[in-house]
Amino acid sequence: MKVLLVNGSPHAHGCTYTALQEIAQTLNQEGIESTLFQVGTKPLSGCLGCGRCKDKGKCVMDDVVNEFLNVAASYDAYIFGAPVHFASANGAMIAFMDRVFSAGKQVLTFKPAAAIVSCRRAGSTATFDQLNKYFAIRHMPIVTSQYWNQVHGNTPEEVRRDLEGMQTMRSLGRNMAWILKCIEAGRQSGILHPEHETQIKTNFAR
Repeated sequence: MKVLLVNGSPHAHGCTYTALQEIAQTLNQEGIESTLFQVGTKPLSGCLGCGRCKDKGKCVMDDVVNEFLNVAASYDAYIFGAPVHFASANGAMIAFMDRVFSAGKQVLTFKPAAAIVSCRRAGSTATFDQLNKYFAIRHMPIVTSQYWNQVHGNTPEEVRRDLEGMQTMRSLGRNMAWILKCIEAGRQSGILHPEHETQIKTNFAR
């Protein structure tokens, strides 16, 4: 079983990375593999709303979004990490999430997911809510922890001194491992995910 850890921060080894590494170590202790995926610092366009990804299963803009989709199918779960910018996830991460969750429906559906956020002081819960909404629209079990999945600090060293935050990351890692093992045990017993109904979309403009 493998978990893909997505670092949405432009800082490859900053505060968000520090939190994700704590999760990675815990997953490893639980016998779960993990890989870090870096969104990076290249310019990243938001979703164009063209709808072509519904047929292609990938975005028409061939960048880090398609790099993620190319590897995501081989993973059993995902943890998406983002820094807080103005009480919201950073812009590149939101552009990434909008496009991944538009194009990656078949890849992501029914796989467990979690969000973690890193902030200096405030805006963490608003950002945490924002990221969880992506999972809730794709039939993805949302994995939680002992507190909202957040760390505080302006540097990696300060994040490591956020003892409650780091404990929350470890708790999240253990909970993710537990959920994955439960799903695997169910699969081996013949319990599969539910079948989809054909989606009904109701537009209220008449």
